[in-house]
Amino acid sequence: MSVRRFGIIGCGTIADFHIEAIRGLNGARLAAVSSRNGPKAQAVAEREGCAWTTDYKALLQRDDVDIVCVTTSSGSHYRIGCEALAAGKHVVIEKPVAMRAAEAAELCRLAADRGLTLSVVSQRRFEPIHREVKRILEEGRLGKLLLAEAEVPFFRTQDYYDSAPWRGTIAEDGGALMNQGIHAIDLLLWFAGEARALCGRTATQTHAMEAEDLGLAIVQFKNGALGTIMASTSIAPGFPAAIRLYGSEGTIKLEGSGIAHWTVPGYGTPPAFESSPAYGGVSDPRSISHLYHQLQLQNVLEAVASGSKPLVSGEDGFRAVQLIEAVYESSAAGREIAILPQTIL
Repeated sequence: MSVRRFGIIGCGTIADFHIEAIRGLNGARLAAVSSRNGPKAQAVAEREGCAWTTDYKALLQRDDVDIVCVTTSSGSHYRIGCEALAAGKHVVIEKPVAMRAAEAAELCRLAADRGLTLSVVSQRRFEPIHREVKRILEEGRLGKLLLAEAEVPFFRTQDYYDSAPWRGTIAEDGGALMNQGIHAIDLLLWFAGEARALCGRTATQTHAMEAEDLGLAIVQFKNGALGTIMASTSIAPGFPAAIRLYGSEGTIKLEGSGIAHWTVPGYGTPPAFESSPAYGGVSDPRSISHLYHQLQLQNVLEAVASGSKPLVSGEDGFRAVQLIEAVYESSAAGREIAILPQTIL
């Protein structure tokens, strides 16, 4: 079995989850890391036994790097992702895949044109309960989907936003929707399908920051279902994200990584997924497990080997950003915004 060699651009907090994930993967190894902070990159490289550089462009030119993980600040994802694809590397980009839908679409086109794998990190799809719910929906066990809700009542201190000049900015970070809420939005779109229109409202209520710390939307899905979205970093002390799915034949309510309610005809409440790590990130973005990053990177390895699409594709990342962009547009315009189907590739 050939070994795929990873390079990581960015050595901040989220890079640690990728490093731990790669360390535990068969058929993978970390070849090189890059960071503008030389001492940090060197420390990681010495710990992991890999090469390091302060110039990510040099990492992209390395023959011993097959797959690049982009773990830099959000505003740089598009630019670095484009350069990595242009260098012939398969690419995994931390969420969001880009800050604008048009940029996300361009990344998808570039990957397709070059025959490369592009994936955006939405590791919550790999949690066992979410995969089970997806199967139930595909089998039609809830009947006609009527309403799908996503709620992310998180808390972040002002110190969190003050910890780096890019945090809380619209261009480089985004707010509660683009940063914290995007995982739940990805799950909502995965479960309910494509969105066709929405009314949104955003506000910045408790933090000194440019982007929103509260975002709301009412969504119309292509299949006729309605949906609601709430994402915030102002809800003290912070609560687990929730997904609620109401069908004509049953209801599923998820909270964190657990089941709050389960009515599925012919299918009793599944046993607790005892091997699954507890859900985290409610008030501390570092308090999550690397397991689901590992499962996603394993899926990427399989996609690269087979030439198939990964479970979370660049197009999935595009749709999440497109929806969030529509919330911002609706809030600014004070009216409903249509989300037009787009041919990306």
